[in-house]
Amino acid sequence: MAGNNSSSRTKSVSEEFPLSFFACPNPDCTDFNRFDAGNLSVAERMGKNKAIRRLYCKTCGRRFSEREGSLMAGTKLQQEAVVRIIKCLGYGCSIEATADICEVDPRTVERLLEKAGKRAEDFHRLQLEKLQQSIEAVQLDELHGRVAKESKKGQSTKGQSIVQKAVRGFIRRWK
Repeated sequence: MAGNNSSSRTKSVSEEFPLSFFACPNPDCTDFNRFDAGNLSVAERMGKNKAIRRLYCKTCGRRFSEREGSLMAGTKLQQEAVVRIIKCLGYGCSIEATADICEVDPRTVERLLEKAGKRAEDFHRLQLEKLQQSIEAVQLDELHGRVAKESKKGQSTKGQSIVQKAVRGFIRRWK
């Protein structure tokens, strides 16, 4: 029974992401951040039940974990537990409440929150850059004309708030 239970927790080979989903994380490599470049191979397996692949870049010769750069990097938690922690934090639970619900140490929640916050801020910044590029392509009066209603003084208040949100961001920042 215990053998069946532990094998059901590990990923089968068919559930693993293909190598085309990964890129070399070495900034000095010519294939840095190039997905599906054909330069990666599985060098070894590591971790509990050998569930984590260690990849090898043929271009630069560096080995790295398939978890490098993700929230799972450096953690010994199961993927389900990390997902549960992030969901609790996303719904607004406090660090202590999340730690209690997920039965982990509050320092673990803080560490994941810091990593997730940095990734979310980077994503938000990229989305904001895309949004600012598209706003520049639209005339300001077109933006006001489609989004806002005229106020009594003839000024668009709703359009101004949209532009302000675009500049500062639509999502509140993680702390």
